[in-house]
Amino acid sequence: MDEFRFAGPVDGSSMRTKLVSLAMCLGFAVIAAKAGLVAMTGSEGGTGVSHAFEEPVRRADIVDRHGELLATSVAVYSLFADPRAIWDPAEVANGLAGVLPDIDVEELTADLSDRDRAFVWVRRGLTPRQRRAVFELGLEGLGFREESRRAYPRGTLAGHLLGYANTDGQGLSGVEYSMDTDLADGGDPLKLTVDSNVQFALEAELSAAAGEYEAEGAAGIVLNARNGEVLGLASWPPVDPNRAHELDRNDPAKLNRAAGAVFELGSVFKPITVAAGLDTGAIRPSDRFDVREPVVISGRTITDTHAIDGPATPSTIVSESSNIGTVKISIMLGARRQQEMLANLGLFDRSPIELADSAAPILPQQFDDIHSATVSYGHGIAVSPIAFASAFSVFANGGEVVDPTLVLDRKRQRSRRVISAPTAALVTQMLRETVLTGTGEHAAVAGYRVAGKTGTAEKPVPGGYSDDANMASFAAIFPADSPDYVVLIVLDDPKEGEGRGRTAAWNAAPTAGRVIERIAPMLGVEPKFEDLGRGRQAPMVRSVSERRSSL
Repeated sequence: MDEFRFAGPVDGSSMRTKLVSLAMCLGFAVIAAKAGLVAMTGSEGGTGVSHAFEEPVRRADIVDRHGELLATSVAVYSLFADPRAIWDPAEVANGLAGVLPDIDVEELTADLSDRDRAFVWVRRGLTPRQRRAVFELGLEGLGFREESRRAYPRGTLAGHLLGYANTDGQGLSGVEYSMDTDLADGGDPLKLTVDSNVQFALEAELSAAAGEYEAEGAAGIVLNARNGEVLGLASWPPVDPNRAHELDRNDPAKLNRAAGAVFELGSVFKPITVAAGLDTGAIRPSDRFDVREPVVISGRTITDTHAIDGPATPSTIVSESSNIGTVKISIMLGARRQQEMLANLGLFDRSPIELADSAAPILPQQFDDIHSATVSYGHGIAVSPIAFASAFSVFANGGEVVDPTLVLDRKRQRSRRVISAPTAALVTQMLRETVLTGTGEHAAVAGYRVAGKTGTAEKPVPGGYSDDANMASFAAIFPADSPDYVVLIVLDDPKEGEGRGRTAAWNAAPTAGRVIERIAPMLGVEPKFEDLGRGRQAPMVRSVSERRSSL
């Protein structure tokens, strides 16, 4: 048997070569193992990057009073990257730009080149098609995270009221913001007081009015006067919560004019002044006031927009909208009692409705004689529409006021008495006469006994008030013989048109009538056709669609 022998000592360079070769083999084995792991885990859930995320909490739905879905959460996938696992950042960025064309390639390349970072968001909220397209690229260092994203299936319906949430599910405005804690915890849907059908009718008529009267903006509220439940709250221009984050911060559609803005509303304040005078005994229903001559207070002259023949009773002052008569009543009432009335109605504070953007009023710095006079007919004091609608409910609720609410079945707040029931009933009769024979005639709706008051106020401008721009409003309660509901319409700078002026009698009043005509049947209000006497017939207000189709 031959014996194997070494020819000489082992060559050191040969040994080093073998060790280097072994190390390289081990290195390639590790790389191959990682590649195999990537291949096995590179499913739709990720493309080679593993990150542990908390299970997303599904934000609670928001529904209307009948359970109709207004806001919900849907599952989406967001794309992220780990720069440490990316060999060629430019290649990955350009590849993604092929399926996500609005990506900034240079910016993404720079982010992916930063190997000190372990996590970079690439795109939040991909559609299923986008997710599939990215996955099929087979690029390294990418992964998907399942998230919950807010969706609003009714589009602009109740958009300002609902608000919206950001990509991380945090409420940014509206109910989404004010009720963020309750919604973020998930659980049962948040049920609002809003009726989707009423809300739709209100928004439709506001939009039609804004177009017809060329208004810059509009707001509308439908309120249950008995319990403070808001059945509809709308602002125009509308906003789609699904796209609200795309709007510029100063876009007019972002402003909730119904709750987040304040306006001088004008003569809708006159019934409040008259009610305060009657309830305190400062005036009597039978009193007569000479309104033929202007009133001069602190050097300022207060006039009426149209002459009123003969002495005017409090009822005439309301129905014919006399500034002079209202100022004379406010003088007899006195500034202290006037302020007490306004404060008790909640008009000196922001509305307590569940909206964080509820706007605080702008009040006179001091209630001297001239400010007390102008406030009596709604000038020199600016309040939000929701605050005023709540205050006006005093006439529909027997002299009591309940704070407005958007959340159904919330612990009912106590109502507070502001005026006596007989005073409320008496002023309601005056408001009914305003619609039958006065400035509110265009708000009349056959069968539904509307009572209400017009309000036209010059818009404030730097240094004073505009001569050619108004805020026009109409505050209504119905049905007048047993009122349950308040409707408030506010139009910002409506324009004159053929056969019509720009005061509230020509625009806000008919808009309120059209809203009532549409929503009264939804609310179960039974029509009752009155014998008005004196040969008068109950008018019939047609819907906007009917009226337009006949042109």
